[in-house]
Amino acid sequence: MEEFSKKTLSDLAKQASLQPQEKLQHQHLKNNRLCISVPKEITYQERRISLSPLSVELLVNNGHEVKIEIGSGEKANFSDIEYSNLGGQIVYDRESAFSGDIVLKVAPPTSEEIEMMKPGQILVSALQLADLKKETLLHLSRKKITAVAYEFFRDDAGTLPIIRAMSEIAGRASVLIAAEYLMSNSATNGKGELIGGIPGIPPTDVVIIGAGSVGEYAVRAALGLGAHVTVFDNSLHRLRRLEASIGRRLNSSTLLPHILQKALSQCDVAIGALRSGAGRSPIVVSETMVQKMKPHSLIVDVSIDQGGCFETSEIRNHENPTFMKHDVLHYCVPNIASRVSRTASYALSNILAPLIIEIANEGGFYSYIWADKGLRKGVYMYKGSLTNNNLGDRFGLKSQEIDFLFSGNA
Repeated sequence: MEEFSKKTLSDLAKQASLQPQEKLQHQHLKNNRLCISVPKEITYQERRISLSPLSVELLVNNGHEVKIEIGSGEKANFSDIEYSNLGGQIVYDRESAFSGDIVLKVAPPTSEEIEMMKPGQILVSALQLADLKKETLLHLSRKKITAVAYEFFRDDAGTLPIIRAMSEIAGRASVLIAAEYLMSNSATNGKGELIGGIPGIPPTDVVIIGAGSVGEYAVRAALGLGAHVTVFDNSLHRLRRLEASIGRRLNSSTLLPHILQKALSQCDVAIGALRSGAGRSPIVVSETMVQKMKPHSLIVDVSIDQGGCFETSEIRNHENPTFMKHDVLHYCVPNIASRVSRTASYALSNILAPLIIEIANEGGFYSYIWADKGLRKGVYMYKGSLTNNNLGDRFGLKSQEIDFLFSGNA
């Protein structure tokens, strides 16, 4: 009995002595050091940056290297000194800004930027489906790039975190833009009205077309400023969900032309917030409807990113944002989130920095996408192979299931 006890204790001691070694080895495998590159955005009027200085500090403190191209954060009011003081490495040439394991961008890469990338790199950026060209996909394929789109990847809740964050910003900003242009100003032809009014004065009438994320946060902002809001959408499910989210009854309707025209003819502000997963947003407001709107009323067409949902909409830019047509002031500037670039950059950072830390802790990008379905859904190019069937059908390109490609390369 004594011999058995000694043997048992000896075995347990051996197992105990091995356990810390196994734990240390496990941690070593998961603590991958990554090099992240953040090049300067050169796309016209793109003012955002994918990482704020505080997010760079978080990544550096977790053992990662972050290269920031000089001047990348200026348009979001982040200085190179801020990045440098918090551990970021400022690089002075474009090639170095594309040299990391993971390249973080906001706008889709240009042909020149793809050419600077190394075969096998990982790109995380927007794809901007409305403007996507077949040549961009072919160029990424030739470079054997693995690419993740902001528009596709999902979080643990199954939502599109970056799209939702930018939609929240665009929805709120659209109402603040309307408030700005309603006020009297010789340069803006405003009506001289305070949005929402005050006691004793009827509230501003706001029509919001679209009950998705952009529409929801436009509704929240307009109600918060005291406006009278009417919402239109063709989906009863989205209208019910919007009411449940707001927590109160709303004036709402499906997109019946007669009812929509009546609401537009009485409103002070009309906000277009329709989105389309297939490319161009549907035009639901005809030129005739716009002609019947009140003089000096205002249209803010957030859907202009996808062509606009007003027939009279024409693309403008942040320097020349408005035009008058049929005595109605139009604001039709794509990428409204870039107008508040600092807030939008913080929103991107809050999503991307923790994601990179999780990727490293899981053992690297390819280990992570195998374990995480949400990020795997965001991968539209895997080592040069197109993995998004919708993109393949749209451009007549061969696409393959990422699960098959991954198992074949594991």
